[in-house]
Amino acid sequence: MVRLNKYIAHHSSYSRREADKAIQDGYVRVDGEIQTNPATDVIEGVNIVYVSGKQVSPRDKYTVIVYNKPKGELVTKSDPKGRRTIYDTLSKEYRHYIPVGRLDFASEGLLLLTDASKVASALMESDLERIYKIKIKGEVTPDMEDAMLKGLKLEDATAGGHSHSKIKEMEFKPFIGYKIQKNQPNYSILKVALSEGKNRELRRFFAHFGAEVVDLKRISFAEIELNNLPEGKVRFLSRSEYSALAKFLKDEKKSEQKEQRSSEKRVFKKDESNNFAKDEKKPATKSKKPIKKKR
Repeated sequence: MVRLNKYIAHHSSYSRREADKAIQDGYVRVDGEIQTNPATDVIEGVNIVYVSGKQVSPRDKYTVIVYNKPKGELVTKSDPKGRRTIYDTLSKEYRHYIPVGRLDFASEGLLLLTDASKVASALMESDLERIYKIKIKGEVTPDMEDAMLKGLKLEDATAGGHSHSKIKEMEFKPFIGYKIQKNQPNYSILKVALSEGKNRELRRFFAHFGAEVVDLKRISFAEIELNNLPEGKVRFLSRSEYSALAKFLKDEKKSEQKEQRSSEKRVFKKDESNNFAKDEKKPATKSKKPIKKKR
């Protein structure tokens, strides 16, 4: 079983938030009945789900593209201030594609987009390696290196964040790795590898040490590399990249199914224990029937 909002997001172009709204607004039917609770459980291949009169069915096919995002574009469908977004550059055929994570307005480089929410969610929530090339003001200090190796927890991580961001506290995992390419008093250049993609993570990390990130470019995501893709251009994944992605998704699905079975087993044992306790309280004279397990 899977939650209704997750089912819709995984098998359509709806994001989780859009799926929640469609459900709450009464546009979703499950087996002919309107459902307004995003947490409703559905079974893939058994329950029939419609959103605004269109059936949402499990699908295995998906497409992933690599976009070399330039500076000065927002990763969003539209901007109230009228600033340029990635969809102003991308062809109309990619209008419904979902970005895998974000690169902020001043950042550039590799951005993955897909027509399948389940793929976007799996990649965003993964600990797959992301490599960035960054330029900071000032030099790389021993304290920075120590934090890159051991991780860092900040009660106030607002420095380096967006002025309207509500995020204050942030915990940074140890970097997968880093390489200092140039270390000078006026500016330094590094390559860093992370296993997560939090909001302005690198800008907040270095701002804590008083160093401003002036250039930030993502050059790879797992086995997918930017290489020589021109700025503002798109390419499809190669055969080997699709193979690696398919293996990752398969492993993720197995892990999810295993976790679900374990959860169901724990619930079953809990119910069984509760029933046993209730039956134990019954006077022995009232019944000599053996205790039956709840099905």
